[in-house]
Amino acid sequence: MSAVVSSAVVSPTRAATAGSQRLVFFLLLALLLASTPALAESVAATDFRGRRIELDKPAERIVCLLESALSGLYMLGAEARLVGISTNIYQESVFAYYAAMDERIRERTLPTPGNWDFVNIESMVALQPDLVILWSGQEESIAALEEKGIPVFGVYIERFADIHREITALGELTGTQERATELLAIAQEELEAVQRKIALAEGEAKPRIYFMWDQGPLETAGRNSTVQELIDLAGGTNVAADNELEHLVVNLENVLVWNPELIVMWCNDRLDAEDIGELSGWRSLSAVRNGQVHELPDPFSCDFWTLKYIFTVDLVARWCHPDRFSARDLEELRADLLNKLYGGRLGELPSLSYETGNGP
Repeated sequence: MSAVVSSAVVSPTRAATAGSQRLVFFLLLALLLASTPALAESVAATDFRGRRIELDKPAERIVCLLESALSGLYMLGAEARLVGISTNIYQESVFAYYAAMDERIRERTLPTPGNWDFVNIESMVALQPDLVILWSGQEESIAALEEKGIPVFGVYIERFADIHREITALGELTGTQERATELLAIAQEELEAVQRKIALAEGEAKPRIYFMWDQGPLETAGRNSTVQELIDLAGGTNVAADNELEHLVVNLENVLVWNPELIVMWCNDRLDAEDIGELSGWRSLSAVRNGQVHELPDPFSCDFWTLKYIFTVDLVARWCHPDRFSARDLEELRADLLNKLYGGRLGELPSLSYETGNGP
């Protein structure tokens, strides 16, 4: 009996059909992969409460009610992510600057669900933010938002180092780490340039400085303050450094005993530098007699709760040690520093009107 051996024979037509199906499958798979965006990496940063803020991807809908952080977001180039800002941004003192960088602010269409003092929780939630930035002291508002599952980054600025920390964290949460690193390098470079110019010879005295807040002539800053750091970096001595308070009210007798050689005024709508000598008892002060009373030009440019503190340090250093700096128009100095920080997006700045420095 002979064995019968059978073999399977695949027809050419069926083989071609199977091959075509496989080709179509791989083509469709390739198209699907090409059209699917890459999964965004999660981001995280620790806020000033010590709370770890973790996001599945860089924040895309940010509500920021704190100007120091808002300024940082514009420096980072992350302003397009903003869906809500502080009511204070529409005030005259800073409006023109932000309006120059953002059409929504210029047209007053960017919502304002609160500020550093008050938060409208209902309005905030309606904006559907994936990140909210508040002052860390707004504990009730923070708790209310976190209960609704909204991530909140709390900020508290006590030192210039905190500003650097804030920029680094915002860079992490918005995926702009490279720009954050660049900004910190700009600040460091500018500060080092000032320090080289004001380096004092051994035994050379630092000018005594009285800092005057705009709330009143007798309101000043003690040693636990950004003002203290400002004066130190500018090469001066804070006459109120014996007091540890950040903000304090003193007596005229204190000021007379201190007899400051330089008075630096925060931006003041009620008093100009020329008015200080007209205050009762102030005319005898060394700073007044020698024409060394200076007012910081505007709150946006001189905001030393942001990286713009480098401009204020430079300015005060020029008042402390004018012989160390070449004469330079204030507007030119300000424009140069602000354009570095904001990437040249501020355009033409509101006018200022005096020069600093008298060296060669």
